[in-house]
Amino acid sequence: MLSLEQATQAIERYLRPDTFPLAIAVIQDPSAIPEKARRPKRDMGVSLSVCQGVSIARRYGWTVAMDAADLSCPIAQVAFGYEAPSASYASGSLAAGMYAKDQAAAQRTEAAVAASSPEAAGTIVIGPLARASFTPDVVAIYGNSAQIMVAVAASLFGKGGALTSTFSARADCAEIINRTRLTGEAQVILPCYGDRVFGQTQDHEMAFSLPYHQLDDFVEGLEGCSKGGVRYPVPNYLRYQAEYPSTYQTVMREFAERDG
Repeated sequence: MLSLEQATQAIERYLRPDTFPLAIAVIQDPSAIPEKARRPKRDMGVSLSVCQGVSIARRYGWTVAMDAADLSCPIAQVAFGYEAPSASYASGSLAAGMYAKDQAAAQRTEAAVAASSPEAAGTIVIGPLARASFTPDVVAIYGNSAQIMVAVAASLFGKGGALTSTFSARADCAEIINRTRLTGEAQVILPCYGDRVFGQTQDHEMAFSLPYHQLDDFVEGLEGCSKGGVRYPVPNYLRYQAEYPSTYQTVMREFAERDG
């Protein structure tokens, strides 16, 4: 199996992401949490959303460890099994009028969030893949749409077919971590509204996550796609003759007549 550093080098070579590829795990054994991991509440004096933790890890290169005490987002508190839904939460109050026209639609929106059980709850640990001192559950990569397209091609290189992903414009932290863990399959992630507001993810960015056990196959797919011509940056086809305005064409004819 490739080392995390070798896998990162391959990702950086073939995808060229602007931010660090990430290792993410939900760790239930406190002794397995990296000693140097930063706790938002303890070390930064603030509670954060998971998407902020993801952005800190991918932009600063820090390893961040978060549990219920560190989280400011009620959606994440429920999605990661730290809290049972309250009556207001269950009614759809977080989505009604914002993401959904009424409470019935809002409840369906909440039901679509990929949630883990309280029994599976643990500390969410996020850090740069190359330097991770823990075994990831999930590998996550942010990039533009062309980079994510190549990542999709690489994930399918060995088996073919197509990926199935879920989009709802909210709770992308649950898509990146929970859905990937629950399905055991790679996901294309549409950064949610909160990720853009609080995580400061940019308009050109998307994300891609895959189970750690697929990482070697993914790297092999990156190499295979590159050899086959599916690469980033995507090459432009330039070997064609441009069509110019009629005035340009007239001058070219004049050149040809004069030069005989």
